[in-house]
Amino acid sequence: MTHLDAGARPDSARPATVTSRETGLTGAQVAERVERGQVNDVPVRSSRSTVDIVRANVFTRFNAIIGVLWLIMLVVAPIQDSLFGFVILANTGIGIVQEWRAKKTLDSLALIGEVRPTVRRDGTAAQVSTSEIVLDDLIEIGPGDKVVVDGVCVEADGLEIDESLLTGEADPVVKHPGDHVMSGSFVVAGGGAFQATKVGREAYAAQLAEEASRFTLVQSELRSGISTILKYVTWMMVPTAIGLIISQLVVKENAFDDSVARTVGGIVPMVPEGLVLLTSVAFAIGVIRLGRKQCLVQELPAIEGLARVDTVCLDKTGTLTEGGMDVTELRPLQGADETYVRKVLGALGESDPRPNASLKAIIDTYPAVEDWRCTEALPFSSARKYSGAAFSEGDGQTGRWLLGAPDVLLAEDDPALAETGRLNEQGLRVLLLARVARDLDDPEVTKGAKPTALVVLEQRLRPDAADTLRYFADQNVRAKVISGDNAVSVGAVAAKLGLSGTTVDARRLPAEQEGMADALDDGTVFGRVTPQQKRNMVGALQSRGHTVAMTGDGVNDVLALKDADIGVAMGSGSEATRAVAQIVLLNNSFATLPSVVAEGRRVIGNITRVATLFLVKTVYSVLLAVLVVCSQVEYPFLPRHLTLLSTLTIGIPAFFLALAPNKERAKPNFVRRVMRYAIPGGVVAAAATFATYLIAREHYTGAGALDAETSAATLTLFLISMWVLAIIARPYTWWRVVLVASMAGAFLLVLVVPWLQHFFALKLVGMTMPWIAVGTAAVAAATLELLWRWVDRRFPA
Repeated sequence: MTHLDAGARPDSARPATVTSRETGLTGAQVAERVERGQVNDVPVRSSRSTVDIVRANVFTRFNAIIGVLWLIMLVVAPIQDSLFGFVILANTGIGIVQEWRAKKTLDSLALIGEVRPTVRRDGTAAQVSTSEIVLDDLIEIGPGDKVVVDGVCVEADGLEIDESLLTGEADPVVKHPGDHVMSGSFVVAGGGAFQATKVGREAYAAQLAEEASRFTLVQSELRSGISTILKYVTWMMVPTAIGLIISQLVVKENAFDDSVARTVGGIVPMVPEGLVLLTSVAFAIGVIRLGRKQCLVQELPAIEGLARVDTVCLDKTGTLTEGGMDVTELRPLQGADETYVRKVLGALGESDPRPNASLKAIIDTYPAVEDWRCTEALPFSSARKYSGAAFSEGDGQTGRWLLGAPDVLLAEDDPALAETGRLNEQGLRVLLLARVARDLDDPEVTKGAKPTALVVLEQRLRPDAADTLRYFADQNVRAKVISGDNAVSVGAVAAKLGLSGTTVDARRLPAEQEGMADALDDGTVFGRVTPQQKRNMVGALQSRGHTVAMTGDGVNDVLALKDADIGVAMGSGSEATRAVAQIVLLNNSFATLPSVVAEGRRVIGNITRVATLFLVKTVYSVLLAVLVVCSQVEYPFLPRHLTLLSTLTIGIPAFFLALAPNKERAKPNFVRRVMRYAIPGGVVAAAATFATYLIAREHYTGAGALDAETSAATLTLFLISMWVLAIIARPYTWWRVVLVASMAGAFLLVLVVPWLQHFFALKLVGMTMPWIAVGTAAVAAATLELLWRWVDRRFPA
């Protein structure tokens, strides 16, 4: 709270020059500090440079394995057997380009959403980017502003700063001139200014900001699951590959070049290298798609995280309603003179240099009174639910006034509350103007408050809110409206938007987590929720196993946003909310959220789908190698055969399937869900293919027998792989049918065009063996269909 001289006005327009402290640095002083490097050179939002992107996509374990094998094949075999290397180059190039595009999108959106602090220089307040702040700059702050550098408070007007994100202390700290302020904290009430004492990487929160703002592709269940799979694949691959090398190069007395080619042909398909690249591409394209809708994804796993959400907590103001309000009615109480009340409201609006949305509506309706002077000011606080001011009126009288929530300022039996309740039931917001006798800094200032008038305000509903709530209901995502406003009023707003359910006054909620969790299960709309309660509600929902998203735009939402699984902030909200949120809706449109959910579900559902394709190949490749080693026969395939199969049954289809629409709700246990299909699929494919190969070895004799045997085995493996693809592509749409048919047609083209036959060393000899290969594949496909249906029933996802 601030005490002012009778003639002073707490207006944002200050005198141009009074003292150096009030004028701030001069242009020459700023230039001098810039030359000395004393600038706020904070890390850019995306710390992943182009070099990092190239390095991450090129220098991988599997690329190293494939690269060595590729170089060997370029030396000892025809170019046809080296095609797998060019495929890896193409995949890696796609990964680099898409992630680079995502980086550019993220960087450009970060600039759009960047907050520009107000700095006082040469007696003038101007907004600058955070990177332009220099040492000793005088920075003005108000409610919702984040402290961007460390400093010392030089002005305080009821200034309260929340340092919970740094110290863990939940209660706001009142700041006075001379007190230290820390970067990373944020203003919850009042205003003031501080002088920068530490800038750039010396500031307390700079290291935290650098880590939190990083463009990342890690720390998600999807990617950690893929890493787990790849770890086990490596363990299987190394001994199997060693055994294959020994069997083909030492035991079998074949030509060296042919033995090397078949050995490499057995190793290459064990590597599911495309799966990692495809996941990166899917995430990167997700960022680009959302960027076009003005949605800033500060961490890529947030796309996945929101898709897993089953409960979304919505703050009413700024989320369901627009920021602006309109005064619709003024109701004087207890015979108060309406003209006098209008003067009081005009003076209250004039007393606050940083008005909130409610006070802005009052300022727009009631003009300031020229001969009234503010002598005390109490800024609005979401914890108090009211603001106040004391005035010296033109006739010499003095009055102290509070403006805030009627149910906070009045006793429960006050008759004015009944009228307030009726208005709240209509979805209107009501503020009480009350005269008080105590000093504004008295802890019991509300005691004995005399109701003078009710100010009725109407909030502007977001036109897209109803459709968004319906979307969440259709997707079985529970919506909980959590607001600091009156519960009845919030319930009425929710009802207007079609959200039904029980309305609860949060002041009556049990404090313990278990009781609060029960209340949250039963209720839908919660009013009069304190910032700490919002945080506790998120924790209570999480204790019941829910994945919780929290939306908000005000400083009272920060603690809950920070603790939620996914925090979603509005672009026009406070800097504090944007700093802790993983997703920022730069266009302030709540309707963007379904796009984020849909994008996450598309990524997770499709990567789960195509991961099965890749891992079926890995399983059958390992098993074929084991069977070859145990049987002491030549490996049935050359690299060109498996390159052809992988391209037609995995590579091309996986790319399209990974980017297709997918609204299926994300499910946990990624590794288990993928492997329950991949293992039986790979076992059946390996067994059927090896059986065809052994039959062909008995059937064909003489020169060219090995090529004929390989062709028959390739036909069987292709048909089984096509059936796997056909299952994965379900449910069928026209383009999926076209995709599967095109892949089958491409393989048929290879079999009938002579130069393609020669290029891929594929030629079906006779009629008997090819039909045996087809029959074996048909039996395997039927077995696979039955096995996967049994898995669905026995091990449901």
